[in-house]
Amino acid sequence: MQRVHEPLLLGEGELLVSMLASEGIRAHLLGQHLLGAQGELPLAGLLAILVADEDAVRARQLIAAYNAARPLPADPRAGDPGSQPDVLLC
Repeated sequence: MQRVHEPLLLGEGELLVSMLASEGIRAHLLGQHLLGAQGELPLAGLLAILVADEDAVRARQLIAAYNAARPLPADPRAGDPGSQPDVLLC
């Protein structure tokens, strides 16, 4: 197993593990049960995403692509531009 990413937030870690699973990569989120002790533990490095050695390169590529995504502006032709959620272009 290789550590491929250290998410800052639990939600980010869970989202990335789900994204990797949708791409056929089995990932594990390590450290999620340590978050309750944040007052006594350093904040950085508590969470880590682990994947099998053979999936590490692809997982890093997918996470990098996800982190590089930028939201598209809402389509003004769809009515009130503020009422439509932005969409990520990956």
